Amino acid sequence: MSAATEAAQEPFSRRTLFWGIFASLLAAAGFFLLSTYAPDFRAHEGGATPFSKGGTGYAGLVEWLKLSNGQAPPMERGEKDVASPLASTFLLIVTIAPDSDPAALDRIIKLRSGKDTLFVLPKWQTAPLFGHEGWETKIERLPDAVVNDWLGRIAKARLGEATNTVSQINIAGRMVTAPDELQWVADDHPLIAAGEGRAILTELDNEPFYILTDPDFINNAGLKEEQTAAAALDMIAMLEPAKGAVMFDLTLHGVGQKYDLAKLLVEPPFLALTLSVLVAAALAFLHGLGRFGPPRAEGRAIAFGKRALVDTTAMLLKRAGRLEELGDRYATLARQRAGALLGAPHGLQGEALDRWLDSRDRGEAHGFTRRFKATNESNNLAVMHEAAQQLHDWTARRLGERR
Repeated sequence: MSAATEAAQEPFSRRTLFWGIFASLLAAAGFFLLSTYAPDFRAHEGGATPFSKGGTGYAGLVEWLKLSNGQAPPMERGEKDVASPLASTFLLIVTIAPDSDPAALDRIIKLRSGKDTLFVLPKWQTAPLFGHEGWETKIERLPDAVVNDWLGRIAKARLGEATNTVSQINIAGRMVTAPDELQWVADDHPLIAAGEGRAILTELDNEPFYILTDPDFINNAGLKEEQTAAAALDMIAMLEPAKGAVMFDLTLHGVGQKYDLAKLLVEPPFLALTLSVLVAAALAFLHGLGRFGPPRAEGRAIAFGKRALVDTTAMLLKRAGRLEELGDRYATLARQRAGALLGAPHGLQGEALDRWLDSRDRGEAHGFTRRFKATNESNNLAVMHEAAQQLHDWTARRLGERR
């Protein structure tokens, strides 16, 4: 009857509770991981990044390459050592935004020495378009000083100041309409020209670095034109060392460069420590499911007996800070007790009682008086305890001699 009643009072079985707890922990772990890495993707939905679907972004080029080559181009997210993917032989496309990290660009230039790299300069200043996530609105063209600052980090060149009047650009034999406010640099041997001595795609003399001065040939805004989209693939095919070997850089836009505590917990080398802590916690939880030994009985708040009374009194005196003041009082009580036990004359007190007690000690002169003064004048617990013990021992010896 009792077992049936107990089963009826439990709304869920233990197995159901176990799987419920397991599902909750799994959901919490998934939420933690998604929350940790979501900013790497959410924070770069706009701007000149390979994730951006805005006009100055390059998500269209990434998708275009995926459809053309049958696989999505890899993304470099922030390895800093020389063995990182930045040092691979892929054609690395580095899309520069006005708010990119200059130190990251310098690191890329150092790691990509001797390897094919396409640098795409910024051109437009934009702002987020409210009501359309990931969209942006064009404000104006960036000042030449801003673009020249990025260009100067790659090559000793500056943007041309003259307005370009060419309406068509020849890209690998394909004529493409020239974008508004075309950006170009002076170059006698351009890879793609916008007129005599004017280059929109140029190559450095001492490194296999290519600079696309105008991003409107490969960004989302430019790819809306069929001819421009086809020419973008022709341009990349002209530069890449092998078909489909293209990689995009994200480190310039801060992806993977800012580490926080959450990432440190779930990435090597601290991942092993995190897993060890989780396993230890799981083992402790499993161990706690069963009781080890009988339950401990709860003790009384205030114990019985004289010793408990003494301990409680001592604790109260210690908390009140009065223990240091008990030496003289204990000495007085010890004098009266010794006189009563050794049979001192009635009415004998003070120094007269001390002299009488001293006379009971035949082996030491002024034995009681000396111990009484030491206890009476003690000013700390250690000295007081030692002096009180000697005074107690003196009384016990005299009492034993009398018996």
